[in-house]
Amino acid sequence: MASILIIEDEPGVQMTLEDRLRSEGYTTEVRGDGISGQEAAESGSYDLILLDIMLPGRDGFSICQNLRTGGINTPILMLTARNTNLDNIMGLKQGADDYMAKPFDMGVLLARIEALLRRSSILKTEKKPENYSFGEFIFDLKRGELSRKGETIPLHAKEFHLLEFLLSHPEELLGRDRILDEVWGYESETTTRTVDVHIAKLRQKLAESDFPRHILTVRGQGYKFIP
Repeated sequence: MASILIIEDEPGVQMTLEDRLRSEGYTTEVRGDGISGQEAAESGSYDLILLDIMLPGRDGFSICQNLRTGGINTPILMLTARNTNLDNIMGLKQGADDYMAKPFDMGVLLARIEALLRRSSILKTEKKPENYSFGEFIFDLKRGELSRKGETIPLHAKEFHLLEFLLSHPEELLGRDRILDEVWGYESETTTRTVDVHIAKLRQKLAESDFPRHILTVRGQGYKFIP
């Protein structure tokens, strides 16, 4: 079964998560602070990371950002004691794949974990072209890089998967619900606002925030990618 890294400082939550996940057949490892948690995550030997936001030493947002910048694309599910849109958007912007507010329902958490692991497994095994070219950009799937005129543009894991999905459906009208289902791979309380946040970040990295050239908005319907 999959291996899960738990980065959480509350002993009670640590024990609850570890006991239940092990009873479901997962292997687990626990870190109680942000610094040692990031060091463990950087090994890349885990299939999923459960990441608390409020941690001693280094907060979850910083850990998530550091991992994505360092090329670690392990799925990250963030846990927050504050169920606010700001926290959720912040986590997604830093590269998290999902989030849940405490206290959480264990059954729902397990379903989210299964969905993230299933999606990650599909992405690893799908046969894909080695690269895409559009405008001045080259999207190299084999190397996991987006570049423009030889200069690499860093992408977080979900931005990478979203751009890949857009590129594989050129000039096709893509509704927000379909994008959520295809890129995030499950139905949950995650809203279509998540899609808008990630589209905005992609446009920023493509230097077309003000005048979209490749990722166009179809008012009231969704988005269309124009190579």
